[in-house]
Amino acid sequence: MSINHLVRPNILRLTPYSSARSEYKGRADIFLDANENPYDTGYNRYPDPLQWKLKEKIGALKGIAPEYIFLGNGSDEAIDLLIRIFCEPGADHIITLPPTYGMYKVSADIANVAVKEVLLDKNFQPDVEAILAAADSHSKLLFLCSPNNPTANSFALDKVEQLVARFPGMVVVDEAYIDFSGQPGCIGLLAEYPNLVVMQTFSKAWGLAGIRLGMAFASEEVIALFNKVKPPYNINQLTQEAALKALDKQQQQKEWVQQILGQRVLLTQYLSGLAFVQRIYPSDANFLLVKVENPRAVYDFLVQRGIIVRDRSRVALCEGCLRITIGTPEENELFFKALLDYF
Repeated sequence: MSINHLVRPNILRLTPYSSARSEYKGRADIFLDANENPYDTGYNRYPDPLQWKLKEKIGALKGIAPEYIFLGNGSDEAIDLLIRIFCEPGADHIITLPPTYGMYKVSADIANVAVKEVLLDKNFQPDVEAILAAADSHSKLLFLCSPNNPTANSFALDKVEQLVARFPGMVVVDEAYIDFSGQPGCIGLLAEYPNLVVMQTFSKAWGLAGIRLGMAFASEEVIALFNKVKPPYNINQLTQEAALKALDKQQQQKEWVQQILGQRVLLTQYLSGLAFVQRIYPSDANFLLVKVENPRAVYDFLVQRGIIVRDRSRVALCEGCLRITIGTPEENELFFKALLDYF
């Protein structure tokens, strides 16, 4: 099934920018085609515009061909490009499921694309029938964040697959926290569903938030659209090198994830013994959503101790809640000792 009917007509007609490095792909001794500085600094040449070495390593890790991978300046670039590719400003809309990651709405607002919101149910799960009832021919994108931010839980896979199979537009599953989940991700569904895009990131489990590198996995048709619309050199050489080095240290990444998961269990146990903690929601992420008495007072108290958590108490369905990232064992111990003084 082609997804061309979902794409903005001007994007289908678009002639993309052709860079010097995309026009000539072979090897040479002298490059006089890109107006670069000829003196070698290690970074005087433009980077590979399609990041093939990096995609090959990612593909080997994820079990997917490099042709099915898009790399962006964080997942936020993929979100922005998806809205620009599929949504006609002033006519189409996206659907989000609050409470969820805020950049879906922000990117849509910037592009003058409307946002329909369908709240998660009381268990923080998608209401499949309500979502489908809200959708129409102008519903171009549905964003599913699983594990979800800020609620920390994974969506039931059967619900996700129902939505991918029945939604009239593109379904984007944001798996930024998938490395901390006991549930498998959705990359394995790509072969069956051409309207599916799966996003992941180097920011969380890989400890590389500072290099801003996001991944999107999709059909070759969708990846071709990403590459058509993206800036020619959207991933700089320094970022590509940092990611390649990280991918050579997969054992370290696995150890970090296991340590974070262990600390998540300990922090849950510690917090459950505090009188002002009302509920700790189950987590498949590297953070906890915790309902407390007087969340702003707890937040302000921690700020005075030099400890910053996220106040989510004004977010739909998260009333009274703080979002607490799992730190190092030392940070978590200091955090808990500070909370013992809060009375």
